[in-house]
Amino acid sequence: MSHYESPIREPLIQGENITYTKITDDIVATTEKAPPLSWWIGFGISAAFALLGVVAILWTIWQGIGTWGLNKTVNWAWDITNFVWWVGIGHAGTLISAVLLLFRQKWRTGINRAAEAMTIFAVICAGLFPLIHMGRLWMGFFIFPYPNTRGPLWVNFNSPLLWDVFAISTYLTVSLLFWYSGLMPDFATIRDRAKGKVRKAIYNALSFGWTGTARQWQRFESLSLILAGLATPLVLSVHTIVSFDFATSVIPGWHTTIFPPYFVAGAIFSGFAMVETLMIITRKVLKLENYITVGHIESMNKIIVLTGSIVGVAYITELVIAWYSGYLYEQYAFANRATGEYWWAYAIMMGCNVITPQLYWIKKFRRNIVLTFVLSIFVNIGMWFERFVIIVTSLHNDFLPSSWLYFLPTWVDVAIYLGTLGIFMTLFLLFARAFPVIAIAEVKSIFSVSSGEARRRELAKDKGLEASYEGSFGTQYADGKVTDTNNI
Repeated sequence: MSHYESPIREPLIQGENITYTKITDDIVATTEKAPPLSWWIGFGISAAFALLGVVAILWTIWQGIGTWGLNKTVNWAWDITNFVWWVGIGHAGTLISAVLLLFRQKWRTGINRAAEAMTIFAVICAGLFPLIHMGRLWMGFFIFPYPNTRGPLWVNFNSPLLWDVFAISTYLTVSLLFWYSGLMPDFATIRDRAKGKVRKAIYNALSFGWTGTARQWQRFESLSLILAGLATPLVLSVHTIVSFDFATSVIPGWHTTIFPPYFVAGAIFSGFAMVETLMIITRKVLKLENYITVGHIESMNKIIVLTGSIVGVAYITELVIAWYSGYLYEQYAFANRATGEYWWAYAIMMGCNVITPQLYWIKKFRRNIVLTFVLSIFVNIGMWFERFVIIVTSLHNDFLPSSWLYFLPTWVDVAIYLGTLGIFMTLFLLFARAFPVIAIAEVKSIFSVSSGEARRRELAKDKGLEASYEGSFGTQYADGKVTDTNNI
């Protein structure tokens, strides 16, 4: 009697002759060897952009935000656009770290370390914009609610901008704890391999003297689950609170209840796209193709097509509700987005965010590395323009036609944005140089059940025969028989 079984999943760790030692050697090699020329080129370009951004920020602080392209009508523009975009970029790190951990998704282990680091660097870049938008950077301490001697002078708890501060600071703290606690066992691994005394002392301090006892591992697992439980609500709350910057206003185009869920979906959408952009480069430059596989990329593309479709439905819902409301100004706001002076920005947003991700319904495209890399950049371009369209097109034509103005950024606007990109990439490249990009301990934890090599050995052990590998889904033995591992 024949029976049917689902096909075995693709191994998450690929390559031949993979052992626990080889996993350590491959991942730790990036911290022990001199970086390749491509790393130095990328670092030089990123550092140059970062320096440009620092100069532009200092120029803004010295001269005031009048150096930006803001005008009497468009009083929010590139600064808040970049703020919301950077917060969104960091969203995938929390989702991969926390939500996928709670759902026991093993494929997260190849990408979670870099995604967590990306989250921290993106939040740092995001946090710059509210501070410099104050115009007086040294007044930043007034936005934190703490006991003070200034009498009844407290922050406005009704302001969504204050809750931005709460959300971003909590997000950064939890993400930093998640990232660093996961690094401790790997720091101990690097320490034990270190040749020089200074290097050994540095990594010993970073690992907090980790020795790998059963009690330490037990507490490590408990801490991971606790942090995952704390971080999971942040996936929903952080970008929901960011959306309140707009949704709690009465400006047509902003005053809409769909903003919170659609901002969250858009943040996950753009976050995963940035993870793909960085991981595709990282796996190639650092030769980590065995651990960041096509299967990982396909899994991320499935989430991108889901969240991209949610964002597309949100766009259409906004248009339908504006029409159905019968409210003239709301209808004009959305008509002006699509057909007004900024029609080109709306077209880029719709093309990059709604149309291009639909290619991922086709498996061949989901598994195509070059196409995925190109589309991941398109998605982040589209998500930047989404925030630009929401902010600028809702403001530049207000209720008084005589005050209508077309917004144009200045060199300072552009330089600050490019500078944050440079800061982000500089920090990421330094991270990839000094720390393991992949979580060694977590990859080893799934090695026995999620690697092609381990499966071949287990099968050979069961059969009592010497195996020679002939592909991901079949094993040929010394006696000439071929066993289909789909039936294991």
